[in-house]
Amino acid sequence: MPRDTTRGSVAERVEALNARYKHHAATSVLEHALKDHDLGQVALVSSFGAESVVLLHLVSVIAPETPVLFVDTRMLFQETLDYQRELAEKLHLCDVRTIRAAQPKVAFEDPDGTLHQFSTDACCGVRKVEPLERALAGFDGWITGRKRFQAATRQTVDFFEAEGDTRIKVNPLAHWGREDLEDYIVNNRLPRHPLVAKGYPSIGCAPCTSPVKPGEDPRAGRWRGQSKTECGIHFINGQAVRMNKDTAA
Repeated sequence: MPRDTTRGSVAERVEALNARYKHHAATSVLEHALKDHDLGQVALVSSFGAESVVLLHLVSVIAPETPVLFVDTRMLFQETLDYQRELAEKLHLCDVRTIRAAQPKVAFEDPDGTLHQFSTDACCGVRKVEPLERALAGFDGWITGRKRFQAATRQTVDFFEAEGDTRIKVNPLAHWGREDLEDYIVNNRLPRHPLVAKGYPSIGCAPCTSPVKPGEDPRAGRWRGQSKTECGIHFINGQAVRMNKDTAA
């Protein structure tokens, strides 16, 4: 799908969108921005993880025709796969697309399924980052569930971000806190990921996700014992997008 280059650069459009929706709430950002010419054609990318149901529900109510991209790394918890099917049916999501890495690529890069033991970055790259990039090739932007409270590298997240010169990233829940998410789930009687009750507040692939103890950072169970904090889909040229300058070194 050829992109419309008459709207200005990605950076210019992001600046305009952030100014336009600066004082809007999450629902307004979704409701209006999804129809905004400066944004273009977008998809929702969802892990169907611990907090995913909030954004999935919002999109199902506001714009149910929005494509939903779900990356199946073939290393997810069975509970996540079951939850994905449950939510797709319950929320009447009409365009869920399961994205997987090409088998020849996986067979070459990770023939015995142990790549994550030696290089989690390489494993994420072949099983998640590359397949998602391929799936997003036809879109002008994508919706994420990134929030400022989640990590130090996300403290400056805005509603709209420039993903290099390629696409616009939309973060409707950027300013939501954990209490906001909890209230929304309870008030709308939404089903929770079954692993949340077992101590998993942040859920990725099974080999690289562990339970979190009381008082620990919610993402402490992701790549435990490593300096890695992101799978790579939110990186541009090896750097976390919108990193605070004080933490970017």
